[in-house]
Order: sequence, then structure tokens, then C-alpha cells
Amino acid sequence: MAYSNPPPAKIAVLTHPTLQDAVFEGEQVSDLLRQHGINVDQGPVQDEALRQHIADGEYDTVIALGGDGTILHAGHFCAAKNTPLMGINMGHFGFLYEIQRDEWRNYIPRLLEGNFRLEKRMMLRAELLHDDQVLGAWDVLNEVIVCRGQIVRPVRLTAHVDGYLLTTYVADGLIASTATGSTGYSLAVNGPILPPELRNILIIPVAPHMSWDRAIVLSEGASVCITVNTGHDAVLSVDGESPIPMMDGDQVHVAVNNHSLSLIRFQNPDYFYRNLTPHLQQNPFTGAVR
Repeated sequence: MAYSNPPPAKIAVLTHPTLQDAVFEGEQVSDLLRQHGINVDQGPVQDEALRQHIADGEYDTVIALGGDGTILHAGHFCAAKNTPLMGINMGHFGFLYEIQRDEWRNYIPRLLEGNFRLEKRMMLRAELLHDDQVLGAWDVLNEVIVCRGQIVRPVRLTAHVDGYLLTTYVADGLIASTATGSTGYSLAVNGPILPPELRNILIIPVAPHMSWDRAIVLSEGASVCITVNTGHDAVLSVDGESPIPMMDGDQVHVAVNNHSLSLIRFQNPDYFYRNLTPHLQQNPFTGAVR
């Protein structure tokens, strides 16, 4: 099937900072794009100046090379300006990728012709509140998790949906995930896999102790509030980033974001199911690239 989109003229190429294969392939991608007259800037995904230019909407397209974590990083600052993001998998699992490291030369011509579709991925907005004061807010592509800290002891977490009490969990943690995140941490704790185009929030407990142990899929547009009730430490983590300490009574409000991430896709929408079985049959090892 042929698609029709405006061809990009200015592209940012982002690479995993410590994966030499990603850096090398990123240079090859950039060189090929320049040969076609494209204005290209390249750098590591943590390059603050480059990230700011992307956040300011200065590029038509962003290409990211790395693991799923690289896509997550890039997606956070692409979404605000609806800048399309194309991923090239240099990692091991790559649920978020359609293109593997040995395939990108086949797809660059189609990118430059505008022959691709845009797959919209819902994002979340998470806010941390202490005594009704907002301490921080984050855009979320995969998941929000509230969980125990360094003390190996369950935490008590109360969940409200649209202002109404859902239940109280005694567990290691509670995940609020997008459909994109259903193949991330949620999958690791036996959560259901959701089709990527769904705009639902998935709630799933981590190691619940004598409390509700089922995943719940909220209706589209619903919101959830997670309240910490514990005498020891708890933390908040967003898309696998560094944990943020939480105190007894602190709340995390999670709702659908105004922004969505546009992923560049070349295959038909059913690619997700075709690729699912090979992904699940892999045996990833400790140290998989993010």
C-alpha cells in the first residue's frame, strides 16, 4: 500500500550514547540522507542542545537508533511538536521498532518519498502531589509506577478512578500503563498485551499480597489517582527513569495527555501481531540495550 506524506527536508538523527554500532549506523544514515540533499544534524539522544531544537519543532523528522529506551527518550520531546519519529533497532527486544539494523537502507527511500503512515501512540500526563501541591509533572509514553523503595516490604496503595475508589493494594507496586507500555514492565508482571492504537490506561499490581491481583483496563478517557499509605519509603518512576521519593499521603494523578507520539511506519497495521510471536520467543539477557 502506498502512503502520501510531505517528504522531510530537515532530519535529526539520535543515537544511543554508548552503543558504538548505533553511533556508526547513525553516521551511515546521516551520510545517505545528505547525499539526497537532506539537512541533517546528528548526536546522542542525551544531547541537550539537539533535544531543545527538536522540542522547538525545528525538524520535520527524527530518526532514533538504539533500544526501546532510546525511543522512549526521543519520544518525550518529539510529541510536543508532533514531530514524526522513525526508529532503527540496535538493541535486542525492540517492541517499539519496526526496522532492524540491517533493513534501514530499504526504507530511507520510502521515507524521502513520503511513502509511510503515521501511527499515533497515546501518551499519559503524570503529576506528583504533596498536600495538594504539584511537585512535578511528566509526559509518559510507557508507564508510571508507584512502588516500594529500598526497604523490601510491600506498600499500601489506594487507587481511585475518575474520583471513585477502585481498591486498595498491598503490593510491591502499581503500574499505570499505556497500550505502548503493555509490552514493557506490564508484560513482565503478566499484564495483557494491548494493540498499540488503543487509548486506554492499564492498571496492574506488582506482586500483590492478599489483595486484588488482576489487571484492569480503564475506559478511554478515564483517569487514575494513586495514593501512598505507608510508614516506609515509596518511589515514583516514569518510563524507567530514576526513582523519585514519595511520602505517606502523596498522590500521583495519571490521565491521558494532550500530546500523542507519531511513529513512522512502513508496514500495514497488522505488523504488530506478525512481530509479536518472534518477540515473545526471544530470550533477552541481562544488559539488553535501552
